[in-house]
Amino acid sequence: MLVVSTPQIENKEVTSYLGIVTGSTVRARNVGSDILASLKNLVGGELQSYSKLLAAARGEAMERMIVEAKKLEADAVINFRFQTSTISPGASEVIAYGTAVTLK
Repeated sequence: MLVVSTPQIENKEVTSYLGIVTGSTVRARNVGSDILASLKNLVGGELQSYSKLLAAARGEAMERMIVEAKKLEADAVINFRFQTSTISPGASEVIAYGTAVTLK
């Protein structure tokens, strides 16, 4: 499945717009990560456990969006975006969304 952040795909013609497709996941931190993150805040630097958690969440949300696009028999998703929001302290939602289209 071709997924792009642009409103069109070079050398391709959009033949139909099938609608918005989304995929989301909610992830929570764990106590071990929180303790290490608190210590890291004292000295500075990347919080690698959180970076890995968010990367996994983005991947899962994107895969779920692609599944929705395939159900609509789309060839591609255009105008792709990620959005995050805090659900509760320690838990965040990652949403992947875009427009499913067919191409010529």
